[in-house]
Amino acid sequence: MKYMIGASVAALLSMGSIAHAEDVTITIWSLDDENQPAMNLAQEFSDMDNGITVDYRMIQFDDVVTESMRAFATGQAPDIIAVDNPEHALFAARGAFLDVTDMVAASDEVVAENYFPGPLNSVTWDERLYGVPKATNTIALYYNVDLFKAAGLDPDTPPATWDDLVAAARALNDPDNSVYGIAFSAKASEEGTFQFLPWAQMSGGGYDHINTEGAVHALETWKTLLDDGLASPDTLTRGQWDSTGTFNSGNAAMVISGPWELNRMVDEAQFEWRVALLPVPEEGAARASAMGDFNWAIFANTDHPQEAFQALEYFASQDDRLFPEFGQLPARSDIELPPTGVAPKDAALQVFLEQLQYAQARGPHPEWPKISKAIQDAIQLALTGQMTSVDALNQAQASIDAILAE
Repeated sequence: MKYMIGASVAALLSMGSIAHAEDVTITIWSLDDENQPAMNLAQEFSDMDNGITVDYRMIQFDDVVTESMRAFATGQAPDIIAVDNPEHALFAARGAFLDVTDMVAASDEVVAENYFPGPLNSVTWDERLYGVPKATNTIALYYNVDLFKAAGLDPDTPPATWDDLVAAARALNDPDNSVYGIAFSAKASEEGTFQFLPWAQMSGGGYDHINTEGAVHALETWKTLLDDGLASPDTLTRGQWDSTGTFNSGNAAMVISGPWELNRMVDEAQFEWRVALLPVPEEGAARASAMGDFNWAIFANTDHPQEAFQALEYFASQDDRLFPEFGQLPARSDIELPPTGVAPKDAALQVFLEQLQYAQARGPHPEWPKISKAIQDAIQLALTGQMTSVDALNQAQASIDAILAE
């Protein structure tokens, strides 16, 4: 699974000086700061003798969609942008992103087959490619080995099914010592959708079929965890960061979270911990998981499409640096992550890499924020007892059907 950087990269780095009689400047917008890959890679590319200078601008997460769409409409868009993967289709479907299918097909550096299916699907619209995955992440089940042993559970056989998960949470729940069986996020935000959608997908549903029998079972399982006090009441209001903090402090025996927490786990957790694949509805059921992080895209009205894609090729050629230098997982299955020397972290990484094989994009759909809001509302209505799980998901499905029919 190793990715070898060969002579094609050297050719890539020199082609600009041959192809351009005078320098051109391309602009890149991204959330990344000096500790993250985009800013560093953009500077490296700009420093090369290839006739291309990069003007890099760091933007805020909440401004990505509104500001960049406004810039596109007024002809002021950057050449390249890094966009959250569920928002990619919003731009692609409106003609804002450049179709790079043919460029990718001719490229030695951006090879579609090397990407995990989920990230590649997130840059795809109407069977064409409108970007390149930048990085990726997913979620799995962290668990406290010490508490497993204290409760008489075998840490070598973590919960494999939803019933196993509930049973383990019951055995691990210890109110007298302020320990909940499990922590997760059911917050009324994208984080809640991010955590719930894989449960629906594993049980035969999806964003466009959110009221299947399996999805109802999934929401009922979440409700059991809350109603029976196996998860904290603030599961409804806190995000994944705070949920993981509860686990790290020893106040939850399990938590559903992602690889972005690994360094924090190593620094904070004062107990032995491991990571397992997300439990499935029943033995033999299909696996699924959430998929996060950002994609690269070129705006359709760029004056420098070839130079912009050349930058993306350079970024892709450096994907093997994403984890060792920046702690981010590459969106590709052909890159072998180097050992960190921290045994629990290295073991966990292998689980996350396996989980990524089953990670699915949210959508893709240009009206994803509206679809996600319908799912968030259903989660909240069911878990707070305002509606049954069936009624809440039926209501969400009606809203989603109307969105899909637009």
